[in-house]
Amino acid sequence: MIVRQSLRPSRRALLATGAAVALGAGILTGTAPSSHAAGSLPCDLYASGGTPCVAAHSTTRALYSSYNGPLYQVRRASDNATRDIGVLSAGGVANAAAQDSFCAGTSCVITVIYDQSGRGNRLTQAPGGGAAGGPDNLANATAAPTTVAGHKAYGVYVAPGTGYRNNTTNGTAKGDQPEGMYAVLDGTHYNGGCCFDYGNAETNNRDNGNGTMEAIYFGNIKVWGYGSGNGPWIMADLENGLFSGVNQHYNANDPSISHRYLTAVIKGGPNKWAIRGGNAQSGALSTFYNGVRPNVAGYNPMKKEGAIILGIGGDNSKGAQGTFYEGVMTSGYPSDATENAVQANITTAGYGR
Repeated sequence: MIVRQSLRPSRRALLATGAAVALGAGILTGTAPSSHAAGSLPCDLYASGGTPCVAAHSTTRALYSSYNGPLYQVRRASDNATRDIGVLSAGGVANAAAQDSFCAGTSCVITVIYDQSGRGNRLTQAPGGGAAGGPDNLANATAAPTTVAGHKAYGVYVAPGTGYRNNTTNGTAKGDQPEGMYAVLDGTHYNGGCCFDYGNAETNNRDNGNGTMEAIYFGNIKVWGYGSGNGPWIMADLENGLFSGVNQHYNANDPSISHRYLTAVIKGGPNKWAIRGGNAQSGALSTFYNGVRPNVAGYNPMKKEGAIILGIGGDNSKGAQGTFYEGVMTSGYPSDATENAVQANITTAGYGR
């Protein structure tokens, strides 16, 4: 391989479906609905839209209104002890104080990012691959402090060499099956290395050819594809190509986008895919591409393998940097309306406020 360097739903409509969706989320996560589960969080909204989450990762908050389990695990340097970090209440934000207490006087790394969907698709330290050896580095647990609704939390700070992966997943899209995904990222933390990705990848850590990946990419590399301006861009890593639209290289409709908190969306199905994005603090999603698969051999039909990666390319290319706060992958191709509802929830979550 070549080493790779709207319309918001009404508040009344959301609340009307909240109780039924929360019940479904409780079934998926193995937790019971609680009095805290009055609203609809991203995976509740995807389930209501008929495209349920099959992976839900966040170090900052619950992604189901009934979720009351661990978000991530940290390991401290002083004695290699580990601790799970959960939420302050069901459907709530991370208990960052628990991390601060556990890691006081020493340093900690993030060892596990748990899957809230109930399918066990957790992310752990990525092994070596075709592009680079491993295991990859683990993220410094305090390098990406943030706030969510006024509460302290921590994101996943990916420095070059850092990566997470799961090659034995349950329920993720394979072949040409449809899927959707979003991630909330730090739009000011990026580089031109390959590849700061979140999404679907090969199960053997190697480049298995065109169409064997479908992941969100964020950064300003121009080796494969790029959009308008100087970047960074939201693009789709489909393996052997970062695509900003139907053309293999330049697509003018994919803008440079660098909000401090950024929502990035990729979705794909049989001979169709889309790129969407927006400000995770306010406003609606914009659609930067919505159409047929790239006009290059090997991408129609797709050959997705179903592994999940964070911070690296499918072959463990690990020269990129970025910061991840939350993200999900779905079964089925989400509607724009569902994604718009998810964006409305993200903007009311209160990142940085």
